[in-house]
Amino acid sequence: MLKIGIARGIADADLVPAFEAALAGGFDHLEITLNTTGAYDLIALASKTFAGRAQIGAGTVTTAAEASRAVESGARFIVSPVADPGMTAFCRESGIPFFPGALTPSEIWAAWNAGAEMVKVFPVSAMGGASYIREVKGPFDRVKLLACGGVTPENLPDFVKAGADGIAIGASLFRREWIAAGDFAMITERAKAYGTC
Repeated sequence: MLKIGIARGIADADLVPAFEAALAGGFDHLEITLNTTGAYDLIALASKTFAGRAQIGAGTVTTAAEASRAVESGARFIVSPVADPGMTAFCRESGIPFFPGALTPSEIWAAWNAGAEMVKVFPVSAMGGASYIREVKGPFDRVKLLACGGVTPENLPDFVKAGADGIAIGASLFRREWIAAGDFAMITERAKAYGTC
């Protein structure tokens, strides 16, 4: 199962130790959201620092221009809350894995057929969590789904049973209080709590 760690609003001084901690806990796909101050510089820093050890991606990408700049900065995958046709075309033509956001069956199907690596179902918790993934997987058993928004170590087994192909974890992995205290070991422990599913 793919596991993506999402860093939003992280400071440059905290990025490397936080990502080291997540990587030590089993998260080897690490995303920096573009609404983070200095996001492109952080992507460049992470891409260089973790070359050969982790895949660094850009998240909260909403335009093809943003996707292009992120890739130029070193991003190796793109995650978006939307399934924008321009971004889809850019990622397809560039050979960059794209994880567009979708929610309804029609949106999910359209995003998948446009060439998504996986379709990010977000916010999955608002739609019933794992039960929604299970229902969508009924007709769309070959569509790969990335569950995002409310996946915890406690409910992860439900998502696995429901057929989720990946999970994306943000605030509950990179908790602001742990980072502020320099307690990066807690990030590793939290990451490990998601297991090796």
